Amino acid sequence: MAQLNQTDRDAFVRLLGGIFEHSPWVAEAAFAQRPFRDVEQLHQAMCAAVSAAPPERRLALILAHPDLAGKAALAGELTEASSREQSGAGLDRLSADDYARFHTLNNAYRSRFGFPFIIAVRGYSAAGILKEFERRLHHTPEEEELEALAQIERIALFRLQETISHDANGNTTSPESQKRSSP
Repeated sequence: MAQLNQTDRDAFVRLLGGIFEHSPWVAEAAFAQRPFRDVEQLHQAMCAAVSAAPPERRLALILAHPDLAGKAALAGELTEASSREQSGAGLDRLSADDYARFHTLNNAYRSRFGFPFIIAVRGYSAAGILKEFERRLHHTPEEEELEALAQIERIALFRLQETISHDANGNTTSPESQKRSSP
């Protein structure tokens, strides 16, 4: 964390600006909270920035997320992180029937709530995600907005953990520092 805590604002945002999908403002807001003791404290600061944001900014954050197994995925237009997450859950290898089911549920969900279905897919199979889709379609809009934000926070934690790792000596490293130290 020492390296991250010493970076300037631009480098900090460049490294962490994608943790919350297409929302570098979250990293910008968290920058002022440095120094961070660990990844969890950094995550808490970023989540606090989201919580403190006005409702329209939180909605924009939700809307920045792609549909699962949606058109952006098929067109190869996902962020690298979203692509990796969706493929990790097998969403890039769906049968035609499963793809059709995702498409139907994406449309029903957007129609009901006005934003995409968001779930931290790590640990889920496509079948498990479909079950969650169906369960959450019964939420109220208020419940589902809170659930979407909670899922975004969970996704962000996974992304932070992947972005900032610990080396064998317990030192925190980032992909940026690893690139500089490699031959």
